[in-house]
Amino acid sequence: MEERQEHKVLMAREALKKASKDVEINPNSGADDGGGESPSMKALLELETGSEDLFSGDPKLSALSHLLSHLKALASSLRSQSSSNNSGGGGRRGGGYLRLLLRRRFDGRSEISRVAGSIGSEIQSWLDREYADHLIAALRSQSSDDDEKIELLSALETRVSCGFDQGLQDVLLKADVYGAVEAALADKAVAKPVREHAAAAVLALVRFNKAVFVGPVLMGPAVGSIVSIASAATLRVLRGLITHIRSPLVDVLHSDGKIPKLIALLSSGDLEIRAAAFECCLEIGYFGRKEAIEAMMGEGLVKILMELQRSGEFPSSVARFAIQLEVGEGLRQREKRAMKLEVVRRVKEEAITGGEAGTVLTEVLWGSTP
Repeated sequence: MEERQEHKVLMAREALKKASKDVEINPNSGADDGGGESPSMKALLELETGSEDLFSGDPKLSALSHLLSHLKALASSLRSQSSSNNSGGGGRRGGGYLRLLLRRRFDGRSEISRVAGSIGSEIQSWLDREYADHLIAALRSQSSDDDEKIELLSALETRVSCGFDQGLQDVLLKADVYGAVEAALADKAVAKPVREHAAAAVLALVRFNKAVFVGPVLMGPAVGSIVSIASAATLRVLRGLITHIRSPLVDVLHSDGKIPKLIALLSSGDLEIRAAAFECCLEIGYFGRKEAIEAMMGEGLVKILMELQRSGEFPSSVARFAIQLEVGEGLRQREKRAMKLEVVRRVKEEAITGGEAGTVLTEVLWGSTP
């Protein structure tokens, strides 16, 4: 019952944020020609009416309370101006006064738009704090419903995907949202779908601000947990992390001994997992340093890729990997030449027929040529 009530409160605040946006876009809603307010303006003014009781216990909401009071005063002033305009006043001198009044009215609406935008920002900060607290409480509670956890994690992913926001970052750091998400990801007792959404949230946080969240990813259990879950969803997250963090992330995979696990997933009975693992291998080929590439080779990567290519699942898979090595960022030029020769050697060893060897080697040697 309490959780449902909290959800209703959050939805009400979302509605208020939308109302502030409507007023910001259309400040004419402050007082229309009939002297009334739009539903959006009414919602904000009703919030102001109860603000003393609602905001009294939270000093963080003092700015919102002040803005709502200012909006109420502006709306009242605009109504008064509208009433004065409708009461008439003719003649030239009256016409000049009317033009001045209309100009002042326009300026009042501009101020309403500005204040409404500020109100929307304050409500968003309020929502961010509430969502962060709710998410952490749900993730740390064994009694919380998995669907609720997934919904909250998805909301976090959506929110941080809107772009960088300093206020939001402050909320995330103060509440230690990353720590709660990482703990859920690493906890094997947590349901797999929840852990998958936690992994997606980790990637979203890295995209939100690499400078802040890459360090915790590299130093904590997130990467190992993502590999150990070994689902198509988490492997897609892993690929995204490799793309964004590059060589340092591959270094972690290698030093933590996770590369053999990734290579083994290329032989999974699930096609979606095999495909996601292959994409990860391609990214490692592009960003990985010599030691990581050698580890992949040592796990029989070329042999497995030839088997996949032979089955028709991943055409030109060996050449695609070789091209990643050749054009990538992880290897020095002489290392690229040495690795390409190593791929050629292994292709010759693993080929069943001379024709197969010739076909694959042609792709490897010339596949990167436009």
